[in-house]
Amino acid sequence: MPSQVSIENHCRFFRKKEMGCTAAAPTLVCVKRVKQDEAEEWDETMPLPGDIIEGFAAKDGDDDDDDDDASFVAVKGRSELSSHLGKMVQKVETIWVKVRRGDRTHKLRVRVVADKSYILHTKYTIRAARDDRHIAVLGDLTLEKCTTLQEMSRRIVNVAFRGFNRKEVKYDWKRKVDTYLPDQASTVVTSILFMPFQGEYYIEATISRCMAWFSAAVSSGVPLVFVNIQTEQIVTSEKTNQNGKEISRGGKQQNTSTSVELVQGIRLWFLPGVEQVLLEMIPEPGETRFGLDIKRTDEGFICVGEVTKGSAADRAGLQQLLDEANLTKHLLVISRLEGKSVMPSTVGSAGFIHCCDHDEIKDALASAMEGLDIIQLHIMAWPNQTRPETPQAIAPETLRPPKPPL
Repeated sequence: MPSQVSIENHCRFFRKKEMGCTAAAPTLVCVKRVKQDEAEEWDETMPLPGDIIEGFAAKDGDDDDDDDDASFVAVKGRSELSSHLGKMVQKVETIWVKVRRGDRTHKLRVRVVADKSYILHTKYTIRAARDDRHIAVLGDLTLEKCTTLQEMSRRIVNVAFRGFNRKEVKYDWKRKVDTYLPDQASTVVTSILFMPFQGEYYIEATISRCMAWFSAAVSSGVPLVFVNIQTEQIVTSEKTNQNGKEISRGGKQQNTSTSVELVQGIRLWFLPGVEQVLLEMIPEPGETRFGLDIKRTDEGFICVGEVTKGSAADRAGLQQLLDEANLTKHLLVISRLEGKSVMPSTVGSAGFIHCCDHDEIKDALASAMEGLDIIQLHIMAWPNQTRPETPQAIAPETLRPPKPPL
């Protein structure tokens, strides 16, 4: 944490004459984001989102002597720093900035560049010394926001571990998958990503929505099995022109720049049922439909609502499973159709669930029926479910190591 003296040197206080000593929340000069699409190319020698800029030194070269702190000039605000940078841009090729990350300070060699997002008044910022694309967007932020950005940068850069040198080894993926994944059309485990809403800065709100969605799905009868929950850093980008306005699709892409922002989402991992039962619907000449009606749940899952007696769906065992589902208060949920997932995948920042269009599924079934093609689908199974005669099923239990011989 920055010392009291450090905070006092870098905080801006907005006082009202009527209120005497009443002050607004103090702010620090901080890197808000960087204009660099390739987050995997970031490293600790570059300005990173969340870096608190404590000072700068107008010295060139590679000398970052830790004992030379006296040469660093403290900064109190973004505008003041921009003014200082403008005075140095023609004098030195590179400068040093002292930044704080957590409880440690780092000295970074950077270049001074014009901030092209400003047209009427020229302002200056910094970019990485060895990457022209890595341009910092500076701002006056509270310590809390700086700390949040630092945590996101730390997870992306992940500089904490430097193990032994790594080497590449060949792996026979095709043979391993054919041998050890019983049903190659099923991934066994799946997930859904929840994005934070606009203006949300606390991960607890996203976690609450995630678990509410999961509980609602299970309560409605979808036989999901909880596996894990994790935070996930998402890099979002926005293209802007020189006037700082967002470029619309189809517009000209000349003189544009890309602003990168990090947001923290929640990924929920779950099993689609205790296992996924593979069924084949085989049409017969003269039939015009497979004989199943589907519907979508509020949480975005596709389930079977009705099965026609004597149809291809009935012969595949769907009626038997639907009757049992009704007795056990479960839904007969389709997880995959022709090997493709029909489960919801994302909840966006506007709150909409990205899921499969059930009208498109109906069109796919109708097209297959016209050619009398066999359709394969996976059904989510619940505990102690009766199994119809099926080609195969996949469950976590089938992936356990074999028992040693007696």
